[in-house]
Amino acid sequence: MNVALWIAAGLLAAVALAGGITKTFVPKEKLARANGGGWTETASVGFVKTLGVLEILAAVGLILPAVLDIAPVLVPVTAVCWVSLMIGAMITHLRHNEAKFIVLNLFYLALAAFVAWGRLGPEPF
Repeated sequence: MNVALWIAAGLLAAVALAGGITKTFVPKEKLARANGGGWTETASVGFVKTLGVLEILAAVGLILPAVLDIAPVLVPVTAVCWVSLMIGAMITHLRHNEAKFIVLNLFYLALAAFVAWGRLGPEPF
């Protein structure tokens, strides 16, 4: 169970880091042209960059607290926050008729829920 939770957290951290770096450093106009990035057309630059920074922080929060054994409770807290973020992402993609991204966000939501459940319940640090 511990290994599965680490794999799930690692996968989520990689996704969060990649998405965060993209949203933080790629110009909004370029993001809007990318597949699944149409939602950025109606969002402000500040909002997109803030989401990017939050995703980078999520990547850190899913791994470092446990690795460094400093406040490891932040791992499931971050996973719960990721669930909230994925709900918002699914609503946004629904509004832009991007169904395949809703399925992908649902997968990430399920992984985050698994990490939160596992680290708060049967396999805490």
